[in-house]
Amino acid sequence: MKALKEYTIQFVGLKEGEHNFDFNIDNTFFQNFEYDEFNEVDVKIDLKLIKKTTLLELYFSASGHVNVNCDLTNEPYNQVVEDKFKLVVKFGAEYNDDNEDILIVPHGEYEINIAQYIYELIVLAVPAKRVHPGVEDGTLKSEILSKLEELSPKQDSKTKSSEDIDPRWNNLKKLLTDK
Repeated sequence: MKALKEYTIQFVGLKEGEHNFDFNIDNTFFQNFEYDEFNEVDVKIDLKLIKKTTLLELYFSASGHVNVNCDLTNEPYNQVVEDKFKLVVKFGAEYNDDNEDILIVPHGEYEINIAQYIYELIVLAVPAKRVHPGVEDGTLKSEILSKLEELSPKQDSKTKSSEDIDPRWNNLKKLLTDK
């Protein structure tokens, strides 16, 4: 994971207060995690780090898009990614990341790698079911969509009217109204 060294923040030399960091995420970032669900990635991460005497507060904000394939048509499209995440870094006896919002690092630690948090922020911002916007509004013309339309069950032109109901049901309905 040497390639992810640029996502390591050395906080020991920073003054108390607010510090801002910007990261531009592309495909090479996800290749380090061996994640290949995205065709193309263009996401900007704004990180606001607030250093206090006993802890660090990190506010992640992701905005941009990822190019993914539609689950219905397999057509690629740009999925907008907008999400935020807050992480509190405390100091303790040993490393502990059991809580998703609080990270405990040993007292002697002087840096933190945020690559895993950026990875999770972007991956979780993409919806589980990816549907091309053209499918939802009906503007996408695709061979797969036309085949699905052709194979879908057709509505029968002969809809059953109230006269087509079996007369035995009418006799049963009388039982409901009789007292």
